Amino acid sequence: MHGPTPPLPRPTEQLRFAMPPMYESLDDERRHRKERLAGALRIFGRLGFEDGVSGHITARDPEFSDCFWVNPFGMPFKHVTVGDLVMANGEGQVIEGRYHVNQAAFTVHAQVHAARPDVVAVAHCHSVHGRALAALGELLDPITQESCAFYEDHALYDAYTGVAVDAEEGRRIATALGSRKALVLRNHGLLTVGDSVDAAAWWFVSMERSSQVQLTARAAGRPVLIDHRQAVATREQLGGDLVAWINYQPLWQDISRSEPDLLS
Repeated sequence: MHGPTPPLPRPTEQLRFAMPPMYESLDDERRHRKERLAGALRIFGRLGFEDGVSGHITARDPEFSDCFWVNPFGMPFKHVTVGDLVMANGEGQVIEGRYHVNQAAFTVHAQVHAARPDVVAVAHCHSVHGRALAALGELLDPITQESCAFYEDHALYDAYTGVAVDAEEGRRIATALGSRKALVLRNHGLLTVGDSVDAAAWWFVSMERSSQVQLTARAAGRPVLIDHRQAVATREQLGGDLVAWINYQPLWQDISRSEPDLLS
């Protein structure tokens, strides 16, 4: 006697898998970037990355490539909506919006954007574990799968000159970043970039968590390093901006569903 016929697997083309969207117009793309920017700021607020008025995420405007959307100066990350965002030009002058921008932070972001036309978004916040790693003047070690995504793809800006308020300091930071995805700013914190808001935000979240793991592991003992070959192979699998975008989607879905007012 034969048992029931097992059900057939569903064709893969019928399964859902999110990928970066395509846009029918510049207005649609601008709206999308602004929504993701407001969402990323709220996520950063939830995760405790905010410290006073320090910290910014910028997103290049899709039409005016030398202008950037940014969070309003002094507004809590958790309160930011799409309508609150400010667009400023490369000199930090407000083009659209009702609020000031933090000139010191914007100077750095503008220079990174200028040096990296491939970059859509830049994230920099004074997160706790990122600052702790920066205080040591160290890079991330390849001790976990997640930290391998940054292996030989992040750098140390080995200087501290106070609050960055001039374009020359921003250019030096951009030079230290080079073509990489992330930078440890000594005695300062972390900076990440990406070809989307989602990617830049994910790299910052992942880098902060990797900093926490490294500091915790080192406090407990002597971390075992992943060898060069395996670290490179893992980076090749997990270190691209598309993978970052995919990893970020659960965070976006959570914030956009639980706090839909961010889209106003």
